Parts: sequence; C-alpha cells; structure tokens
Amino acid sequence: MSLLSVIVPCYNEEESVALFYQELIKNDPFFAEKGIELELLYIDDGSRDGTVREVRKLRETDKRVHLVSFSRNFGKEAAMFAGLEKAGGDYVVMMDVDLQDPPSLLPEMFAGLEEGYDSVATRRVSRKGEPPVRSFFARRFYGLMKRISQTEMMDGARDYRLMTRQMVDAILSMQEYNRFTKGIFGWVGFRTKWLEYENVERARGETKWNFWKLLMYSFDGIVAFSTAPLLISSLMGVLLCVVAFAMIIFTIVRKIIFGDPVSGWPSLVCIILLTSGIQFFCTGILGQYLAKTYMEVKRRPIYLVREEL
Repeated sequence: MSLLSVIVPCYNEEESVALFYQELIKNDPFFAEKGIELELLYIDDGSRDGTVREVRKLRETDKRVHLVSFSRNFGKEAAMFAGLEKAGGDYVVMMDVDLQDPPSLLPEMFAGLEEGYDSVATRRVSRKGEPPVRSFFARRFYGLMKRISQTEMMDGARDYRLMTRQMVDAILSMQEYNRFTKGIFGWVGFRTKWLEYENVERARGETKWNFWKLLMYSFDGIVAFSTAPLLISSLMGVLLCVVAFAMIIFTIVRKIIFGDPVSGWPSLVCIILLTSGIQFFCTGILGQYLAKTYMEVKRRPIYLVREEL
C-alpha cells in the first residue's frame, strides 16, 4: 500500500472544510483500486472562525483527517511548508480548500506519475470569474519572470500539484524564511507534467487575496528568484552618470562658443526631482533585498503550532 498525503491550507474556511472532504472522498474507489491509503492534513493558518471546529468534527468520523493549527496567521506559504513537513506519504498533493483545485483531477494526475514524471502540476487556461485588472497584472508578472529569472514559472500555474517523495524532500531541503513556493517548484527541477483545466470559481466563502496582497506577493517572487532589479538599478546609475557628464560638456561648450548664460531654473528643478526619484527608487530596490536578508539571518521559525491532532 502507498500513502497519499493531501495538504489543505485553511484560513477562515469553516464553510468549505466539510464540502472539500466530501468531494475528496469521492475518489476513495480509485484509491482502493490503486492500493493507496489516504491522510488528509488540514493546516489551519490561525483562523478566527470555526475552521478548527469543523476539522475536529470530521476527525471524529474519519481518523484519516489530521489537524495542524498555528498559533497565529503566518501566511499560506508557511502553511504549505508545514504541510510538507508533516506529510508522511509516498505521494504528496497540495490543494486549496475552496475547491478551485478540483479533487476529480487526481486520477488523471496519478496517471502522469505512472508515465514516469516526478510531479504533475496544474495550470488554468482561463481566468473566468476573476477581475480583469488582476488577470492583466498576473499575466504581466509571469511574462516578466520568464525574462528576468532562470526559474521556470508557468502562466496560470496553481499550487495544486502531485509530487513524489523525492521531490518533496528536495523542497524541504530549502529552509529559507522568505518562501515563494511557485518559484521553489521550478528551482528544484524534476520532470513535471502540466495539466490544464478551466478556471473554477470558489465553492463557498470569499478569497483572502486582494490586489494589494497579490502585488506584494509578486514582489516577493521577483526578489526571491531574480537579481535583475539590482542590475537594472546599477545600469540606471551608470546611464545617469553618462547623461550628466554629457550635459556638463555641452554646457561648457555652449558657454565658451556662444556665450550663452546658464539659465532655466525650472528645468533644473525637474532634473533634480527626476534624478532624486531614480536614486530613491534604486535605494528601495536595494532595501528590499536587504530586508529579505535581514529576515533570513534572524533564523526565526517559519511557523509555530498551537494544536496538532
């Protein structure tokens, strides 16, 4: 018998906990046919509603259900890492509790592993039901990452991914505090099959990701898997030095040949504001990398557990 660990991060999802369980166990006949035992890990990310209560109810009737509850909200990245640490399965899959990651795809994903792949990942081919602005910036983000990072990040990729034990151990070897799992998946490598499906809207509740959180999350991904912003800031500094040197020569030559006095304080103010803005922008980029380094060297735990069943 093989063991499949299903990792389900939860944050204020009491309406979806039981519904997800009901959809997942529809695959029990398939699991029995393949000789697969199941463990279901609900990772409670410091929920303030009845999420933990709902998981306890499920555990009373099905001992395959496990609970790991954080002492506070540490974020989805911490929840996914905790799930990977707690998972003991020969195969591990991560899924969202809101059913945007359909459990019905699991048989097809296992078929991919039987073909010799180390993981089967999912990506949405449409963003139906998502705000147009969010979809636009999401596509721009993935397009940018393809240009500035050597790590593969597929447009529309979900965290919904079935992996072998070997790949999970490789991910766990990356103990960094500032985690961007989509990038980590690509960085560790291994053979991955991509499974495409139409976007599925949430079954219950509301998304916890607003535009601002997603924007900050994208910055984390850029800083974690690319040093291109540092190179860009350096090139901008060199370019400004060249332009400034050229303008100095131009001003001196104009004064010597034409006797044209140096004037125009409005243009001077604009130039100062422009260069100051670029300097602050470049300093901000450097600050982001320094802040991430600062958090790494603290060596704080990625999460703290309050309760575990």
